[in-house]
Amino acid sequence: MSKKERRLGVSEVHLVTRKLKLAPCDDDALRFAIGKIDELFGLERVTYDADRRRLSIAYDASRLCIEHIEEILAQHAIDISDGWWTRFKEDYYRFIDQNIKDNASKEPWSCH
Repeated sequence: MSKKERRLGVSEVHLVTRKLKLAPCDDDALRFAIGKIDELFGLERVTYDADRRRLSIAYDASRLCIEHIEEILAQHAIDISDGWWTRFKEDYYRFIDQNIKDNASKEPWSCH
């Protein structure tokens, strides 16, 4: 484990990085949505690459999930690209986030 300082509510064990391609949208709405996302408890960082229209997010998956991010984007009329690869990644992210959340709430055990 690294000794890097994390934001409040972020555990390095449950830290995940997600990348979503966004559809073209209003720059002001996008800036406002990124500000709202950045305020979420358990979020490590959020960045946006305008050239690739790619939103990069790192968060603690035991506290947040990709659906929280998608909800904020939808509230500000920002759509995620509807390409097959983006849809595939979204489904995979949902599965992994749910798995991490389920496993974080269980007590680890061993028979040894």
